[in-house]
Amino acid sequence: MLEVHDVSKGFHVGGARIQALDGVTMKVDPGEFVSIVGPSGSGKSTLLHLIGALDTPDSGTVKLDSEDIGVMTDRQRAELRRRRMGFIFQFFNLLPTMSAWENVAVPRLLDGQSLRSSKAKATELLTQLGLADRIDHRPSELSGGQMQRVAIARALIMDPHLLLADEPTGNLDTRTGAAILAFLAQVPAGAHGERAVVMVTHNPDAAAQTDRVITLQDGRVT
Repeated sequence: MLEVHDVSKGFHVGGARIQALDGVTMKVDPGEFVSIVGPSGSGKSTLLHLIGALDTPDSGTVKLDSEDIGVMTDRQRAELRRRRMGFIFQFFNLLPTMSAWENVAVPRLLDGQSLRSSKAKATELLTQLGLADRIDHRPSELSGGQMQRVAIARALIMDPHLLLADEPTGNLDTRTGAAILAFLAQVPAGAHGERAVVMVTHNPDAAAQTDRVITLQDGRVT
């Protein structure tokens, strides 16, 4: 499903050039739950940005379902992110003035789908995640674990091929984080094995829950 081949990416900081990624190659198959680990500065976030079509590599290719993300226009990458990818963040990134179901429905509404069908789908997902009694609550009225479950529902509402999670348990207590990981582990199977989950984490216990661990060091896969 996902193929990263010989990807390099660098940035200019002041008068120096920082090589964030240096010839990274990796693959992710449908049905896999994969974690990317490594120390700070190893290139994890840069790699996630490239996989998520938020940036393009200096060299090499990133392909989703055999399509080269690097040659797409900004509009094409935006449509790819909205329709075929889901994103989960450490700090949830929920819109504070919207209810839980409204936050979940945002991707469908941006895609031009009706409010009625979007609310129904959002409510269905929130119910599956145990939040049936919280659909009208705003983020300030929810716990950290509840907010992350809202964020997961939002990431899934477009039925994406690829789910990208950036430190999804980093802002949660151990018990809540374990529950979130247990749900993420079910996501690929719940899509009949046709979806993959890629998670960046600093937490070795979280990484141990995934099917496969990819370790980065100084911008390379070790």
